[in-house]
Order: sequence, then structure tokens, then C-alpha cells
Amino acid sequence: MERKIKSKITGYRTVDGAGVSLVRVLGNKTVSEFDPILMLDSFDSEDPKDYIAGFPDHPHRGIETISYVYEGSMTHKDSLGNEDTINSGEVQWMTAGSGIIHAESLPASKRLLGVQLWLNLPEKDKMCDPEYLAIKNENIKEIEIPAGKLRLLAGTYLEHKGYQSKYLPLDYYDIHLKSGEIKIDTAEESSIMLFTLLGEIMVGGEKIEEKTAVKITSGNYVKIEAEGEAQVLFVSSKKLDEPVFWGGPIVMSSREDLYQAYIDLETGQFLKKKIDY
Repeated sequence: MERKIKSKITGYRTVDGAGVSLVRVLGNKTVSEFDPILMLDSFDSEDPKDYIAGFPDHPHRGIETISYVYEGSMTHKDSLGNEDTINSGEVQWMTAGSGIIHAESLPASKRLLGVQLWLNLPEKDKMCDPEYLAIKNENIKEIEIPAGKLRLLAGTYLEHKGYQSKYLPLDYYDIHLKSGEIKIDTAEESSIMLFTLLGEIMVGGEKIEEKTAVKITSGNYVKIEAEGEAQVLFVSSKKLDEPVFWGGPIVMSSREDLYQAYIDLETGQFLKKKIDY
């Protein structure tokens, strides 16, 4: 059975961090529909003043942040002692787990284009050890398809394998279409989101405009069509169906655990694993 569009969310311009202009697409009002994806922010600017202020030190607990920079750079620094820069085409994957403090800086470039996803952690894994990983270009397969190419950022595509998520299954593709279509076979129980980073596409005969996230219905396959050039992100995971208590940069599975996280912050007990920096 072909998957169709279930819901469609077009992003809106806002400011976050120390003054970063971005397009917020998913947030606390879309949690249930897009489970396990909590947040999606999109960056697209040719003016460094929109983003060079970056995101100074801030805490996270209970989630993973996955940042994909298709054009530009992002430098990460955290309380584990990690400091690393990804460049055009690369991915930063940070598991906040029991607690991490990090900062993200965005050096000036010709264009900053990309997205950051917040992926919920299952309740049983909320307090796992924090971790940072960079998926560099040499570890990202580019696969030719009849209508363009597919960059395998994580998971599997046909016989190809990329980075495998530790806590939730995640297939993450960056699909570049010229004029044509791609048909992707899917497990019926998987939770799938598409995001149009650039250009417009059609799914199930319905048009999806640029900078729009769509949740699609269950089924065995999805067909993505483009009449011109388009760049679309495909994210497939497992719906958690667990309680979500979200306060700022912290997402837990109970109100008590969320309160405790902020008590830990106030009392200096937030970082369970750290290297001062």
C-alpha cells in the first residue's frame, strides 16, 4: 500500500541561541504526530549576520541532537571535552543522555544550509551516557538513483549501510532529485517524516512546498516525485508512544524527572559524566 500525506507543517522564521535566525518547523505542538522526532530547525542563509552569534553553552538531557550541514560549517564543544567541526555534507550526532552541556558555533560561509533534528530517547535510555559522534563525508555513501542521488546519512538503504543508531532505528537520507521520482520500500510499522529542504515535491498526488515537514501514513512504500530540482530529507524511525515532558532543552518521560533535571542544574549535579572545559 502506498503511503500518503497525513499531516503537513510549514516552518516559520524565528530566532534562537544568541541571535540565530532559523526556520522552526517542528516543536512541542507536533510531538505526538511526528513521534519520535521532537524538533526540526532549518538553517538557510547567505548572510553570516543571521547565524554567526551561534548557540552558547546550554544543557540537554533525554534526547539526541542530529545536525546536518549540507553547506557551511558547525563547530561543537561539550562538557565531555569534545571539540570538532563538521563541514559541508557532514553530520553531528550528539547523545545528551543523562546530561551534557555544549555550544555550537557557526563560522561565516558562502551559505549555511542544513537542519537540526531532536530525536527522543526511549524512557529506558534517558539516562544513558552522553556521547558525541561526527559522521564525516568519507563515511557517507552517495548512491546514484535514476532521478538523481541519495546520500545515506544513517541507517540502511537497499544493500547499503551507514551509521547505525544505538537507541532507536533511524534511516536518514538526503535525496536529490532532478526531474523524476524515487520509490522507497518501507516497513509498515515505521514512522516516516519527509522535509523539503529545497524545492517542491509531490507525494500521493499532493504538492509539498519548500521548508515543509510531512508525516505520512502507514504503508509498504512511498513515492516522491519532483518536476524540477528538489532536495528532500527522509527520516524513518520507530514511534515510541511514551509520555513526553518537555521543558526548554530537556525532555523526560515524567514530570518528576523533568523537575529533577532542573534541580540538578541548580545544585551542580546535572553532569553525571564530564570533563571540565
